[in-house]
Amino acid sequence: MNFSMSKNHDPEKTVIADPRAESLEEGLDSRPEGNLIYSINDRPPWYLCILLGFQHYILAFGGILAIPLILAEPLCIKENNAAKSQLISTIFFVSGMCTLLQTTLGTRLPILQGGTFTFITPTLAILALPKWRCPDTGATPHPNATDSAALLVDDDEVWKVRIREIQGAILMASMLQLVLGLSGLVGLVLRFIGPLAIAPTISLIGLSLFIQAGQKSGAHWGIAALTVCLILLFSQYLSKVNLPLIAYKDKKWKVFQYPLFKLFSALFGMCGAWLVCFLLTYFNALPSSPNEYGYMARTDINLNAVKSAAWFYVPYPGQWGSPTVSVSSVLGMMAGVLASTMESIGDYYACARLSGAPPPPTHAINRGIAVEGVGCILAALWGSGNGTTSYSQNIAALGITRVGSRLVLQTAGLLMIILGLFGKFSAVFITIPDPVIGGMFLVMFGMVAAVGISNLQYVDLNSSRNLLILGFSTFSGLVLPTWFHSNPGTINTGIKELDQLIMILFTTHMFIGGFFGFVLDNTIPGKS
Repeated sequence: MNFSMSKNHDPEKTVIADPRAESLEEGLDSRPEGNLIYSINDRPPWYLCILLGFQHYILAFGGILAIPLILAEPLCIKENNAAKSQLISTIFFVSGMCTLLQTTLGTRLPILQGGTFTFITPTLAILALPKWRCPDTGATPHPNATDSAALLVDDDEVWKVRIREIQGAILMASMLQLVLGLSGLVGLVLRFIGPLAIAPTISLIGLSLFIQAGQKSGAHWGIAALTVCLILLFSQYLSKVNLPLIAYKDKKWKVFQYPLFKLFSALFGMCGAWLVCFLLTYFNALPSSPNEYGYMARTDINLNAVKSAAWFYVPYPGQWGSPTVSVSSVLGMMAGVLASTMESIGDYYACARLSGAPPPPTHAINRGIAVEGVGCILAALWGSGNGTTSYSQNIAALGITRVGSRLVLQTAGLLMIILGLFGKFSAVFITIPDPVIGGMFLVMFGMVAAVGISNLQYVDLNSSRNLLILGFSTFSGLVLPTWFHSNPGTINTGIKELDQLIMILFTTHMFIGGFFGFVLDNTIPGKS
């Protein structure tokens, strides 16, 4: 994931690239800053497609990888490395399929699809219900226990029964996104959803995940801080430093400048901290006892995950069993679907601007949202534990790299599918120490919150009306879920399903913030 912020490009000043440009170094030398090297319909040479496609894969892999790592504990697979490896393979495989669908049949813009944080909040709310809390493996289950998973002998079934519930919720909730796209209702719905509803919704996605970031980083704050510093160093301080690279062209060697730090900042930052952890582990400078602080920074804790993983793993629909459906889970997940839809529509316009394409017409937006709905349904059928959405950081990379070719993103989709088939490749990511992941989370979730705040750039923040709506909706989105989590037995209507519905909705941060922002913005006189 790349954390560099691209400058706003004036679409009137964007020059469509010369399709005859054959190499990246030639394009960088011959075109002024801000112009496209390859526009949307251009076809770069195959080797550049692979290189730039892999770059998009790397930019997105931090965000995609974060999702199964966040869900591991509530799904009860914290110690089950084989299950984590399979989930990682599945989510990359599905993301690749959805990227190909969106770039070929959807908006046909160079836009990457990947796992979405908007589904994590309702997923965590569902798994926090007493019914789905992880069983205590060290204790004998109570004979009257209602959690059927706690009584199961098969350890795999303990987590599979939970992911099937999430699959069913995503499958049914995604039908809403499909209907919104196919019916053309997207434009009608968006007419009533302004930035004062969007800002708290997206901001609370990032803000609500601070506990996960803190838990991972707290395993070794020094390593987490090192990860953050390295990402900031490469993405910000060294972003304008170009490194000389050598290329062979026209029967002679050429030296050209390439912004390596800017493009691979997240990869370099994470790998740098990972390397430090490896060296500290190799020289036995980190504690060897699991009870000592800093033990989780070791790189040899999960080495058996790589050894035991299959060389090839082919994800398939229904691999965890048939999805289960409950009304409360579906309604809770719909909040994530609506938030994902709002976010994607803004991404389409940004992607068109940065790739040299005209603004997307309404029918293209409807088609894109419908394909995203299909993508989420596929993700549910395959059992990735999540849905898919457009990736803003990869859109920003279009402006940074000045390559807006659709073919490059289609290559990235193919790479995600192919690499998702290698079980050992997916298992390698499990060996990344927790504090390195925590440092990445600190930057990543902070960026998600900042993206939400950026929706306020056209809002009059001198207006007391707007400040009241923004402040109340954001603050309520933090207060109410926290209180309901702390007082789980408060809701008792006598109807178990209704109790679960209320708990899921009122413990989903972005639903609370978005709901209050939407209602107040559309009922309080005045304008944003």
